[in-house]
Amino acid sequence: MRLHRLDITAFGPFGGTQSVDFDDLSAAGLFLLHGPTGAGKTSVLDAVCYALYGSVPGARQNGQGMTLRSDHADPATRTEVRLELTVAGRRLELTRQPPWERPKKRGTGTTLDKAQSWLREYDAAAGAWKDLSRSHQEIGEEITQVVGMSREQFCQVVLLPQGDFARFLRADAEARGRLLGRLFDTQRFAAVEKRLADRRRATEAQVREGDTDLLADAHRMQQAAGGDLAPPQLAPGDPGLAEAVLGWAAVARSTAREQLTIAHCARAAAESAHAAAERELDDVREVARLQRRFAEARERARKLEERADAHRADRERMERGRKAEAVEPALDLRDEAETAHRRASADEARTRAALPADHADAGAAGLAAAARKALEELGGLASARRAERKLADLLSERAELDSEERADEDVLQDAEGWLADWDTTRAGLQARVEAAQEAATRAEQLAVQREPTERRLRAARERDRLDRDIDEARADVLRLAERAGEARTHWLDLKEQRLNGIAAELAAELVDGRPCAVCGGTDHPAPARKDAGHVDREAEEGALTAFQRADEERAEAERRLGDLRRALAAASAEAGDTPTDRLAALAEEVERDYAHARRGASDLHPAQEALLHAERERDRRAAARQEAAVRAATRNTRRDTLERERAALEEELTQARGEARSVAERAGQLELRAARLAEAAEAVRAADDTAQRLKDADARLADAAFRAGFDTPQAAAAALLDAAAHRDLQRRLDAWQSEEAAVRAVLAEPETAAAAQRPSADVVGAERAAEAAARRLQRTVSTWDEAERRSAALDRLSARAAASVRRLAPLREEYDRVARMAGLAAGTAADNERKMRLEAYVLAARLEQVAAAATVRLQRMSSGRYTLVHSDDRSGRGRSGLGLHVVDAWTGRERDTATLSGGETFFASLALALGLADVVTDEAGGVRLDTLFIDEGFGSLDDQTLDEVLDVLDALRERDRSVGIVSHVGDLRRRIHAQLEVVKDRSGSVVRQRTTA
Repeated sequence: MRLHRLDITAFGPFGGTQSVDFDDLSAAGLFLLHGPTGAGKTSVLDAVCYALYGSVPGARQNGQGMTLRSDHADPATRTEVRLELTVAGRRLELTRQPPWERPKKRGTGTTLDKAQSWLREYDAAAGAWKDLSRSHQEIGEEITQVVGMSREQFCQVVLLPQGDFARFLRADAEARGRLLGRLFDTQRFAAVEKRLADRRRATEAQVREGDTDLLADAHRMQQAAGGDLAPPQLAPGDPGLAEAVLGWAAVARSTAREQLTIAHCARAAAESAHAAAERELDDVREVARLQRRFAEARERARKLEERADAHRADRERMERGRKAEAVEPALDLRDEAETAHRRASADEARTRAALPADHADAGAAGLAAAARKALEELGGLASARRAERKLADLLSERAELDSEERADEDVLQDAEGWLADWDTTRAGLQARVEAAQEAATRAEQLAVQREPTERRLRAARERDRLDRDIDEARADVLRLAERAGEARTHWLDLKEQRLNGIAAELAAELVDGRPCAVCGGTDHPAPARKDAGHVDREAEEGALTAFQRADEERAEAERRLGDLRRALAAASAEAGDTPTDRLAALAEEVERDYAHARRGASDLHPAQEALLHAERERDRRAAARQEAAVRAATRNTRRDTLERERAALEEELTQARGEARSVAERAGQLELRAARLAEAAEAVRAADDTAQRLKDADARLADAAFRAGFDTPQAAAAALLDAAAHRDLQRRLDAWQSEEAAVRAVLAEPETAAAAQRPSADVVGAERAAEAAARRLQRTVSTWDEAERRSAALDRLSARAAASVRRLAPLREEYDRVARMAGLAAGTAADNERKMRLEAYVLAARLEQVAAAATVRLQRMSSGRYTLVHSDDRSGRGRSGLGLHVVDAWTGRERDTATLSGGETFFASLALALGLADVVTDEAGGVRLDTLFIDEGFGSLDDQTLDEVLDVLDALRERDRSVGIVSHVGDLRRRIHAQLEVVKDRSGSVVRQRTTA
């Protein structure tokens, strides 16, 4: 990485724009950056770091870049850092602007502009800069990738601020490993370590999973074998697990097969014994059944003999019932006649109880005559009923007149009360109409003012917008004018180059024997040749076209700017100089007054309607009052007429009612009396008829009972059977006959009689023997079934375990191989005596190269006294591989670099950093560090050591490398001719560059 140019504007102590030409300074190989304390020497290095990474080293980075701005800068000047460098063969230009709190273009106060970044790359073929990105994130990723270091690493290896070279010298192994790993790109070795560790864990997990399954099968085999034989006591992953499990499974299978053979023999013997016991049990049960059958038949015969008398009584009763069935119709007829007579006698007694005393003992004929007389008297009350209904109508009409009178009185009172307040109501409504008319007039006036106010407000807003657009258009004009100028310059340069090489272009058209277009000669002994950078017509015309297009864009931008300015003039003429916020407030006030007036004017029509409605209501109530007075006079006349008709009807009804309260009541009394007399006469006749029918039924019943053989009708009735009793009696007779026949049949069976002659059968003993044989058979079958299942399960599980062992064999071999490699790479294996990781091993080789390269310069700086050596010894509990010691030639002893003095530490760390830069440059994947900065530390050296250090630094020019020294040491100003001086002043610091003695 080589720096070419640095431009600083309003950054740190630099109030204006300062430029540093590193190409000029680096030509000498060694240059000095000096100046008084606080002038800004470190700020130059901060600017380099900020241009690359967007931040400055250490604690100076604060406030998101806000503190980077110079306090001496003009408020209108923006802070900017631009760095041009070459890295990884690419020439890049980085421009960064931190956040800027600038003054507002209008009004007072400030506004914050966001940070800006640009990355460009020089295209040598096109001879122009090409934009790459304006994204902070993309630029950061691109720079980190091409430089190969983070900001902290860059500051430690390249900028080396304030003696930080010693940090790497004193750093522990882990810190050195992180920095060296980034510089030498050893991530692939760390990835190999991680890959091996991942593969070891994966294969170990697979092996353990397989061993777990194998042990699970062993436990299943133990359960299947009955738990008597314990499996091998090994854990998943233990050596010899598979062989132990397979051997144990073979023993378990052999034992299970022996037990199965024994169980099969026992089962066959038990089955034979059980069959014999079952046959014996069946014979004993049959004999017992026949003996029970004979005994039950003898018992049933004895019970039939005991019930013989009852059977004879049932047969006699059945015979008497059949005789009584001939008397049953006469009994039914007599019962019906008796029931009808009791009902008729009850009706006669009830109707006579409701009659007056003078008719209580009358016969049927007398009661009928009295009923006819009552009906005749009822027919004479018809005219009196009509008079009574007419009187009721008169009274109803009079009640309606009274109700109308009360309603009219309410109407009169309501009308009188409403008309009394009419003057006040009319005055209020007229005032409401007048107020609404005034509001309407006000609204019309404000409507005239509203449109001009709105027009001025729109013009003011348009004026403000055009101001902003003009600023943007002016910037576009300047940008496009600059682009057009660059395009014109490029076109003229190409044109000049073409004219300079026109001879070669004309020579390309020469043909032997044809005259030259310039001199006319036909011989062309030495025609001009086109060089590598020749410009032809197409290139010139392309540049001209680009210039014309850029000039047209510039002219279009100027035309647009002119249009915007004319539009601004028109808007300003319309809006005047009044600010937009004041016009907005005025328009809002006019709009508010207009809306208030519109709301008041909207009440005009409702107010007029309310007044019209009130006038109509007054007319209606006055008419209602007059109509009520007319109805009152009419009612008085009608009331007198109704009173006279009522008196005449009252006199007629008094005569017709008699002692009753009304004609209707008298008619009701007569109707009830006639009905009761008629009902009583009918009841007396019915009682006489039923008494005669009952007498006739008694005579017929006595005759029927005598002919059937019964002494009295009561005896016939007692012998009669109902349906349920007849069925029950017949069922008992049938059951007797069936039971007698069945008993005779059982006692006549030869097998039953023979079994009865034999001794009693012992069923319980035979059953006990059969049950014992069945239990023995069940036990032997269960034992055989369990043995068979145990043997089958052990065979199946053993086969699965053997298959698992065969399947795991390649995986187990792979695990052993990967585990050895992973342990070796991670530094944990016993073969790795120094416990050095693979990445540390690679970095140790690089550090050994760095120590060797640093020793070359350190010996020159220390007059051959000190040598840096790499140590792979372990430090404490850490791993070995990245140790660094110094060998003192005066004492011949090796010691830690922390024991060096201040000056010794400086030139030792300087030699180490220079050696590190050499190794990184030589490393194929590393980054070439062509520019280094050393900040302070030279004051700790004596004159001789200082000369030796400067000789070493000056020798770097042999590798086309430059070193910038930041120091206050005055002697360095005489020794180093290329200098960059930072001078501080009250208006801000400035830089002065000097490259000659």
